[in-house]
Amino acid sequence: MTIPIARPLLGAEEADAVTAVLASGMIAQGGRTAMFEEQFARYCGARHAVAVNSGTAALHAALLAAGVGPGDEVIVPAFTFFATASSVLMCGATPVFADVDPALFTIDPASVEDLVTPRTKAVIGVHLYGQPCDVGAIREVCDDRHLVFIEDAAQAHGAEYRGQRAGSLGDLACFSFYATKNMATGEGGMVTTSSDDYDARLRRVINHGQSDKYLHTELGYNYRLTDIAAAIGLVQLSKLDGFNRRRQETAAYYDGHIRAPGILTPPVAEGMTHVYHQYVLRVTEEAALSRDAFMARLREKGIGTAVHYPVPLNRQPVFAGLNASCPVAESLAASVFSIPVHPAVTDEERAYICDAINEVI
Repeated sequence: MTIPIARPLLGAEEADAVTAVLASGMIAQGGRTAMFEEQFARYCGARHAVAVNSGTAALHAALLAAGVGPGDEVIVPAFTFFATASSVLMCGATPVFADVDPALFTIDPASVEDLVTPRTKAVIGVHLYGQPCDVGAIREVCDDRHLVFIEDAAQAHGAEYRGQRAGSLGDLACFSFYATKNMATGEGGMVTTSSDDYDARLRRVINHGQSDKYLHTELGYNYRLTDIAAAIGLVQLSKLDGFNRRRQETAAYYDGHIRAPGILTPPVAEGMTHVYHQYVLRVTEEAALSRDAFMARLREKGIGTAVHYPVPLNRQPVFAGLNASCPVAESLAASVFSIPVHPAVTDEERAYICDAINEVI
């Protein structure tokens, strides 16, 4: 048996949608993209959605729309994917690394508050692995200090904080539609906002800074999404809730059946709806094997595993010199690993995965 860590679910409906776009002759940004933006904004509960060609483009465009630039600081969690911080550098600003909650792995509001300076312009809260960060506490810090709050929701399509969906919780929110995400277009992304001003600025930023055709009023980029990708996205969006329910069912099965000593299953905070982009286990000192040995044993049995993420951002070479200390993030990087939770995991496969983990007792 071979069970990959990720497996995109694309079928005949997506193929038919792409074929229709190709037949229309409008393969760049057009009507399908506008429809995708409208439906995604409605799904999230935001007034606007701006489609872009990657999650990184979404982050960069959101920061630029927020006015982040040279001399500014943006607080980001140390334990997340590289693009959360690299997008800050792309604006000429400085990422400032906050530590994370040791149980939930999301950005620690107390750490954020300690790091605010007169140069701080924004805070990026990452909804890591599909669970929202502590939005209420982060928003309180941002509102008190007049900071922009940006959601990095690249892993949290459909996740909820106190009944409100990711994408409607911050001043701006950024999504990725990379191939392994909860919904996928291959590459692609989206920025949501309920601000008319941010929406207008975003649309200039992603289209070469144009306010009118061939009239460029600011520096912009070609971050547009194609109608081909948008057509796939529309189909995937219609399937998203079903995909998420299957992820949640598999996660609940793991919660109830993984019982190897020293292996901690992921908690879900009160008021959160977790959509399990990843199902992440933590290996403690009580475990029979080290993290890496555990992963090797599972791979021998055909079970895909991965570490999200093996090097915290404060230890990445590109950020050398920032001298950030984030002990929780560094501990997590050495002790966590992910197992398959994508919607294609069958009942038989998830039972096999639990048996394989529990054999190491």
